Amino acid sequence: MISQRTAIRLSDGRELIYFDETPDADRAKWPDTRHLPPPPPTSQLRYDPLVDEWVAVAAHRQTRTFLPPSDKCPLCPSTPEFASEIPAPDYDVVVFENQFPSFSDRVKPDEITALTDMVPVRPGIGRTEVVCFTSDHNSSFGTLPPARVRTVLDALADRTTEMSALPGIAQVFPFENRGIEIGVTLSHPHGQIYAYPTVPPRTEAMLRAARKHAEHTGGRNLYADVLAAEQKAQVRVVASNEHWTAYVPAAARWPYEVQLAPHRQVADIPALSDEERDAFAPLYLDVLRRFDALFGKPMPYISAWHQAVVGEGRELGYLHLQLFSIRRAADKLKYLAGSESAMGAFVNDIVPEAAAQRLREAL
Repeated sequence: MISQRTAIRLSDGRELIYFDETPDADRAKWPDTRHLPPPPPTSQLRYDPLVDEWVAVAAHRQTRTFLPPSDKCPLCPSTPEFASEIPAPDYDVVVFENQFPSFSDRVKPDEITALTDMVPVRPGIGRTEVVCFTSDHNSSFGTLPPARVRTVLDALADRTTEMSALPGIAQVFPFENRGIEIGVTLSHPHGQIYAYPTVPPRTEAMLRAARKHAEHTGGRNLYADVLAAEQKAQVRVVASNEHWTAYVPAAARWPYEVQLAPHRQVADIPALSDEERDAFAPLYLDVLRRFDALFGKPMPYISAWHQAVVGEGRELGYLHLQLFSIRRAADKLKYLAGSESAMGAFVNDIVPEAAAQRLREAL
């Protein structure tokens, strides 16, 4: 649990927050000594009328740091030889504004201009943050102690609350990308948080399905009914405890995909009780170990928190974590080729019931 929260400003004005597990850390004495250029302006949002979706264009991200050597890692604590994004020589959990943000509140005057009547353009106003889980460069989320997982969860709750209150935010999305196979550009254990200015396409689809289900069932929550059905069937449940269940979705799109859901409907991470936050860590760490044990090597994955939207439709949300990998065999990856990339029509290589059984037997 967080004992101390300390916010500072980096030399270019971006916010950095230390979440410490002990109350005596003096973070203010470690200023950012670098001379950084001003942060870039925010991205553009361009509307695609053919599919009724907004696409972000963030050209400045083309120059972001790409797989630096470990002694030049920007997410490690600073040393006398190298000043990183974290000025202090140590830390527990740190969150800071991304230097190469997909969304921000820094709008450059006159940068956004109309393209055509059919393609409106607007600033990608929002916020993008980096979450460092540990100062240990060679660690991973799956090797964190449960107490650190609780600290990370509390930090995500803090950021979700603050970012949800920002003007124009539609949804707050914490996630972790792990492995170069996924496209990770920094190997240090970390995640990100996006505060979207529009509701993302997957969330829009989930809201449509939830509304339809509520209309046909007298107001029942769709995710709650799906979770209850999985708990009753048991065949796809990988692990569970008093407060959480981890299961493979019956219509999983990815070779190995698990959803972790609390047993009661809550909108977002801040709404979790202390007991639910404590119970999450051992179950999630267990599932991560099973992923790594499947093929005897670190599993590339995406870990995505699905939280309720900030505005209309919030009552339909049911917090859950989606964990999935593109690895379908020890030496094979699932590439999103023609059907998936062009048409959005997934073809899974692994039967979900078989995936659940293999994960149950992995340890």
